Amino acid sequence: MSFDIISIFASACIDISPVKSIYSMNIIIPMAGKGKRMRPHTLTIPKPLIPVAGKSIVQRLVEEIGKVVTENIDEIGFVIGNFGPEVESRLIAIAEEIGAKGKIFYQHDPLGTAHAILCAAESLDGKVIVAYADTLFKADFSMDDSRDGIIWVNKVENPNSFGVVELNSSGNIIAFHEKPSEFISDKAIIGIYYFKDGAYLKNELQYLIDKGIKTGGEYGITDALQNMMNKGTAFFVDSVTEWLDCGNKDATVYTNQRILEHHRDESLISDDLELNNSMIIEPCFIGPDVKIDNSVIGPHVSISKGCTIKKSIIRNSIIQAHSTLINLNLDNSMVGNHVQVERKPEDLSVGDYNTLK
Repeated sequence: MSFDIISIFASACIDISPVKSIYSMNIIIPMAGKGKRMRPHTLTIPKPLIPVAGKSIVQRLVEEIGKVVTENIDEIGFVIGNFGPEVESRLIAIAEEIGAKGKIFYQHDPLGTAHAILCAAESLDGKVIVAYADTLFKADFSMDDSRDGIIWVNKVENPNSFGVVELNSSGNIIAFHEKPSEFISDKAIIGIYYFKDGAYLKNELQYLIDKGIKTGGEYGITDALQNMMNKGTAFFVDSVTEWLDCGNKDATVYTNQRILEHHRDESLISDDLELNNSMIIEPCFIGPDVKIDNSVIGPHVSISKGCTIKKSIIRNSIIQAHSTLINLNLDNSMVGNHVQVERKPEDLSVGDYNTLK
C-alpha cells in the first residue's frame, strides 16, 4: 500500500494516513524518543514495545485507557521516529486489537511535547486523549468526557520531583508548577490528558510554534494548557490509584512485578510450557514454546515466547523472546531478545566460619 506524504509544518512532521471525520474519540501517543535511559534494550526496538507481563508497554497503556473512557476509541495516532515498517505494523495491530484505526505520524526533530502532539495534527479533532508511552497506571474512575479538559494525576510523597497541579476549592486547576521547592500540591501530572475539543488544542499548539514560545528550549504542552486556561478553559483532575513508570530498567522490572500482581488471579502461563524437574512460583507470565529444565522461576518473572531456561534460578525479571539461559541466578534483571548466556557452575571449597558475598 502506498501513502501520500503530507507536510504538516516546517518539514519536521509527516502524516502518512488519510483524513477522518471530526466526530471521534482519538488517542495520540507521542513515542518518538530514543529511550536512552533504557539502553541497551532500546537499541533494536523502541521502549514502548518492550514487554511487561507479556504485553508491550504501549499495548497495556492503550488497554487501560480503554477501560476508563466511556466511548469507543475510534483512532490511535502513534507519533514515532524512523522505527521501520515492522514497528509500524505492530503499532497498527495494537490499535486494531481494540477496534480502533491506527495511524502513523513522524516527529523527526525532538522539539518538545507540544511539537510532538502537533505532528498528529490531523487527529486533533473531536475528543482527544494525549498519553505518553513511558507510563502505565491503574484507575477505578470513569472519565467524564463532557468536561473541557482533564489532567490525570497521582498523589506523590515527593512533589518537588514532579510537575504538579494547583487546585481551587471547586476542584478546578488554577496553576501548573514544575518541581516546586515549597509545597503547593501533591498531585503529580502523570502524562495523560483529555481534551473535549481537539481542534482548539491544535490551534493553541500551533500558536506556540508560530510565536516561538519555548520553555527550556522546547515547545511544551504546559504552555498551551496555561494559555487555554487563561482563555477560560476549565481543567479538572482525575486521580489514578497507581502510577507505574517505565523510564529505566529498574522501574520497568518493578512495573512488571506490579502488573503481574494485578493479574495474579488470571492464567498467564502458556498451556504448551515444557516443564521438567522445575518449579514456577507465581505470579509469572510464560509465553508459548518455552522450555524450563531443572530451574526455579518466580515470583514476578515474565518469559516471552521461544525461550529455553536450564539449571537457573530467576526472580523478579523480564526475559524477552527466543533467549537461552543456562546456569544463571538472576534477580531484578532484563534480558533482551535472541540472547544466549551460559555460565559455568562454580566449584567451591569453603572452610569453616567463612562468609562469601
